[in-house]
Parts: sequence; structure tokens; C-alpha cells
Amino acid sequence: MSASRINIAIDGHSSAGKSTMAKSLAKELSFVYVDTGAMYRAAALFCMRERLIQGNEIEESRVEQSMDRMFISFKYNDKSETSDVHLGGVNVEKEIRSMDVARKVSLIAAIPAVRHKLVRLQQRMADKGGVVMDGRDIGTVVLPKAELKFFITSDPDIRAQRRLDELQREGIASSFDEVRNNIIERDRIDSSRAVAPLRQAEDSIVLDNSNLTIEEQFQFLLSHAKKTISSKQ
Repeated sequence: MSASRINIAIDGHSSAGKSTMAKSLAKELSFVYVDTGAMYRAAALFCMRERLIQGNEIEESRVEQSMDRMFISFKYNDKSETSDVHLGGVNVEKEIRSMDVARKVSLIAAIPAVRHKLVRLQQRMADKGGVVMDGRDIGTVVLPKAELKFFITSDPDIRAQRRLDELQREGIASSFDEVRNNIIERDRIDSSRAVAPLRQAEDSIVLDNSNLTIEEQFQFLLSHAKKTISSKQ
């Protein structure tokens, strides 16, 4: 790995703006962006389609047995100028953003067999460096040796409004209360699960973006990235 091709891990709470920042940072640095949250959403969609979820009940033994049939990949989208997630070779970028999937994703992400499969895939993606990866356990589990780590958080109400605005732009119907309740529940599940819970890595840089513009957030991350890259050269 060349000194300038560092790996950057971005962790934080649901709907805190991790993906927006990670995409912009990767594009600016000409790095590869890996949206691990989209991968877990795709896993949840797979389990829903396979009828492995009944309400909030999950047949973990069947989920484990099904992992060999679950194929998740990223393919570049020329229109959006970013990579879309594919499930079994089919673009599911829109389907995984639905509230139905959002309500199940943290439950699926807590299953060890799912995490083990996706973590191995994520680590392979970062083998050669030059990756910006966002999620819940990137700096602590997936890329513990990443040269630069961020932990992004924000007020739950602000996160809920941002997420609702995003859903409305995509034509997905929802309400503020529904989105806020989902965010709070996902925070609880993500932080309390037995395997790779959401937590701040000791060497991460914390960014509370509750009162920051997108440009201010971006410049904060970019300045630290440039400083770290420069120190490695």
C-alpha cells in the first residue's frame, strides 16, 4: 500500500450523515467508497425475500444456512457517479432504502453469521488501501488499523429530520415520528448487540454535526485526511 493510499474509517449513529460525508471525501481523494450500511440493508432485504423474518422473529439457523446463497456487490452508476449495491447481480439501491428494510436491518446486523460474512468481504475490499468505509464497527472491528478514524454523531431529532427529507426526495412516504422512532430503536440495538456493537474507537476523531453545514463537515474531514496523508509520505 502506498503512503497516500490510506484507509479511512467513518463510524457513527444511524442517519448522522456518514454516507454523505464518506462519498464526498472518497470522491475528493479519488478513493473507493464502501457503504457497509447498504450491505447490511441488502442482507436484510435478502432475508425478507427468503422469508427468514416473521415480524421481529428471525430464524437464525436458517439465516446462517442461507449465507452461501447471498451475493452482495457494488457496481458504479454513471448517472449518480457513485456505486450502487447489487443483490444477486440486481440493483437494489432503491429497495434497501425503504422503511420496511430500515425496521429490520439492525436485527439482521446483530446475527453473527451475517456480520462474519460481510466483515470478511469488507476487509478484502480494503486490502490495497485507498478506501473510505462507513458503518457501525469499521474502526473497531473491520479496519482496526485504519490510518484515520472518525466517529460522527448528531441530535436524534436532527437526524430524523434529515432522514425524512431524504426519504421524501426519493418519493418514499413516511412521517417524522416513524423515522425518529426507527432511529432511536436502531441506536439501541446497534449499541447493545453482543457482536461488534456500535462504539467509538479510542483513536477516532469525534464530529458532532448537529449544527454544522454539509460543507463545514466536509472541510473538517478533508483537513484531517490531508494531514494524515501528508504525515505518511
